[in-house]
Amino acid sequence: MDTLSLPRHVAIIMDGNGRWAQRRGRERFYGHVRGAARVKEVVEAASEAGIEAVTLFAFSTENWSRPERELGVLWKLLEHYLKKELQTLQKNNIRLKAVGEIDRLPAAHRELVKKSIKLLENNTGLLLTFALSYGSRSEIVDAARRLAASCVQGEVEISAVDEKLFESYLWTHSADGLSDVDLVIRTSGEYRISNFLLWQSAYAEYYFTNTCWPDFGPDEFQHALKIYASRERRFGGVREKWDPKAKLQANPNPRLPALQV
Repeated sequence: MDTLSLPRHVAIIMDGNGRWAQRRGRERFYGHVRGAARVKEVVEAASEAGIEAVTLFAFSTENWSRPERELGVLWKLLEHYLKKELQTLQKNNIRLKAVGEIDRLPAAHRELVKKSIKLLENNTGLLLTFALSYGSRSEIVDAARRLAASCVQGEVEISAVDEKLFESYLWTHSADGLSDVDLVIRTSGEYRISNFLLWQSAYAEYYFTNTCWPDFGPDEFQHALKIYASRERRFGGVREKWDPKAKLQANPNPRLPALQV
């Protein structure tokens, strides 16, 4: 694929683990185990394709309400991934970040995340970010609160506040110029963004698929990249000619029903 048509930053809402398991008569945690195995494959596919950043919605602020047993499985899977894949991430020159209310994580897992980030900080390849205990509204409110404090303390003039300055207070500000998301992928047939990277995805393209995350592999990831490449990103501008029938009938995503004109 032409690198000029690649998204720089892909964000993925890894949805459907529980439903995938329940459809097979298994407990929800079995879906999480199978879904965790997909992370390595998709991250490697992204790195090989030349994607610069991937952000995975691994755990939302709302997920804290889930049963304790399920939470324990999720933290175990995070621990397993970091311990098992750290050498592979290092070998593939991948950097690691985490965004969210990291202090809410169990102490041992919080320290493991910080240690892993530190070990990979000098790499220069793909930036892999885990959104952990993450909620975009909380992120925006936190940024507004800290920016307001900076203004009250005289560190920032109110007249200097603009989008760029505000963005520097977001949890994603350390993403080396890659905080803006180009493509959001959501699995499992849901059509919502679930409080994920609201600011960063303001002009993102979206790819929705009925495939649950445990079945979402490199092939469909490549398909999503092709769909992205077929779209015209205008950022509020216009193009000279537009054929609405061609746009609607083309239906580049065969996993969704075609629209009729």
